[in-house]
Amino acid sequence: MITVHYLENSRAHRILWLLEELGLDYDIKTYKRGADMRAPTTLKAIHPLGKSPVIEDKGRVIAESGAIIEYLIGVYDKEHKLRPPGGTDERLRYIYWLHYAEGSAMPLLLMKLVFLRLPRQMPIFLRSVGKLISDSVQRKLIDPQLADHLAYWNSELSRDGWFAGNAFSAADIAMSFPVEAGMSRMDQTGDVQAVRRYLDAIRSRPAYQRALTRGGAYVYAES
Repeated sequence: MITVHYLENSRAHRILWLLEELGLDYDIKTYKRGADMRAPTTLKAIHPLGKSPVIEDKGRVIAESGAIIEYLIGVYDKEHKLRPPGGTDERLRYIYWLHYAEGSAMPLLLMKLVFLRLPRQMPIFLRSVGKLISDSVQRKLIDPQLADHLAYWNSELSRDGWFAGNAFSAADIAMSFPVEAGMSRMDQTGDVQAVRRYLDAIRSRPAYQRALTRGGAYVYAES
């Protein structure tokens, strides 16, 4: 039995979704965020960094979303339903988006979140200054880059609706969190119709909905 160490309202939703797509049995150990929105220190008993998601399977403890996805696909997707055939252009796109999700998209989105919250973390008498700094960094550094990424997503999804070709794959599961979180934080002034169609498509999948039922509230499911 696979155990998922699941932090509420987090990237861990993708792992539940993948397990549902694969039709695997699993248990969930749920962790609540603290007042500071961080994971509880009890997660460090599972993995030294105390982050989620983490899974336990066959005596192994596996962390990092991308590594977990690759592990589950490698071990359990025997019929290759969720990854394109090797040696194809679609497989190269699959590998790219699987790693892009955490390597390129999430650091920028995390920076956006940090600067959105920065003024509230400062002493009251400094919050106005903090807001000026936060707004300036977002406007000059973060938002222009996010606009490029959003336009890139829309262009790629306009080709055939999915990130790795004309069929749904685990790359779409990997990209779901950056897209969902990004659409809640980005200015959407350009064409985002393909992105919205993609969100509608993934959220209509029965496995996605089952993951919501198992994992509970997930704030980005309605972004």
